[in-house]
Amino acid sequence: VRKLAVERRHALGSGQPGSEALELWPEPPQREPSRLYRVWGYESAALDLALRQAGRPLHAVLGREPRPVTFVVSLRLGEPPSLEPVTRRLERYPALRFKLDPTVSWDDGIIAGLVATGAVDSVDFKGLYTGTVVDQPADPVLYSRVVEAFPDAWIEDPKLTPEIDELLLPHRDRITWDANIHSIADIEALPFAPRMVNLKPSRLGGVRPLLDAYDYCAAHGIGAYGGGQFEIGPGRGQIQYLASLFHPDTPNDTSPSGFHVIDPPPGLAPSPLPPAPSATGFRWG
Repeated sequence: VRKLAVERRHALGSGQPGSEALELWPEPPQREPSRLYRVWGYESAALDLALRQAGRPLHAVLGREPRPVTFVVSLRLGEPPSLEPVTRRLERYPALRFKLDPTVSWDDGIIAGLVATGAVDSVDFKGLYTGTVVDQPADPVLYSRVVEAFPDAWIEDPKLTPEIDELLLPHRDRITWDANIHSIADIEALPFAPRMVNLKPSRLGGVRPLLDAYDYCAAHGIGAYGGGQFEIGPGRGQIQYLASLFHPDTPNDTSPSGFHVIDPPPGLAPSPLPPAPSATGFRWG
């Protein structure tokens, strides 16, 4: 990592240690968060190159041993909602665990059917999104029904209106945050100290901010998990690799991509994923 920083300073002709010294956007992005995604894409590729040139894998440089990665499968149940996306996968992979996105269309039958599976580890209310296809209104009735039905599930990204904040007060120890976490400052700005946050590399925007966030969480007793990165190619394997090094036992949204097709094929690796770091570089599998 130090070698990468030195080489990057020389390449950019700047004393700055980060890719902020390089203009990565000839044209402004359509969405501001895309800037961080591109920085992560650039830096993770540069890190992989530097490690392969040095003939070493990431975990050896960091002095950490890859461990099996626990994962959940993240799903929406469609509109109108159906239990089939969950039950279809459980028929073939009965030990699967899920992270689901509750919507106002979930009725008593859907909730009861999900409870009966015993397979829901996390519920993601998507309460922090605006202007996206996954926006979910802050419905106190939905929140109440879901948090009571799944008393052991993590509660991700609730919209803390005054009514919902009061409703969730007894459940704060299982609230986690994702969409609003782009930096350590964002963690410190949360309305109460979290037990868990999603440290998504492409949201944090660089190798150094990610490592700093891992250190911060470890120092403050905050759990971490990873997720996403379907959108940047090798990133899915990278997030599995990072999970194996920093948070292998948490509800990582890092399931193999095959679980996200309509009809998952047989033979997919179950949770926990066995370690699969490449012999050199920042690559998994």
